[in-house]
Amino acid sequence: MADSYRSAYHLAYRLSGNATDAEDLLQETYLRAFRFYHRYDPSLPFQGWLFRIMTNVHIDMRRKAKRLWAVSLDAHEETERSWEIADESSLADQAMADSTLAEPLERALAEMNPDFRLAIWLADVEGLSYEEIAETMSTSVGTVRSRVHRGRKQLRTRMEKMGVTSARGMM
Repeated sequence: MADSYRSAYHLAYRLSGNATDAEDLLQETYLRAFRFYHRYDPSLPFQGWLFRIMTNVHIDMRRKAKRLWAVSLDAHEETERSWEIADESSLADQAMADSTLAEPLERALAEMNPDFRLAIWLADVEGLSYEEIAETMSTSVGTVRSRVHRGRKQLRTRMEKMGVTSARGMM
């Protein structure tokens, strides 16, 4: 269970890009998994099923976020209520996520197409098969193969532009 949670957190962090959103995504994913556990087929890998739920939750959250208004903190006038902003630099889970991959690789991944980034993460970090990735991403195996191939190529190019000469060794 701990490995499943750790892998799920890493994927949530990759999808959302920050610790707070990753925790929200993870919480909603586990809530939906619990709610719909009766639909889970035990003959299939639990992690693939959970990751598919997480991807769907992430998509739902992004759609919802587009409808929300953003407020600039600079434009916020001083009132009786103050806004508290967490200092994410001291979070333990942030340190864990930062230590997982080298910094240039982190930057290159962040700049990638989200579909390519997710496909590479699921294949190279989580070790899922192309079939499991296809199910998680609700696409065909051929599309997964293409995304992984094109994503690795895109990642390698970005790494080389940053001056990392052994990008192949990092993947």
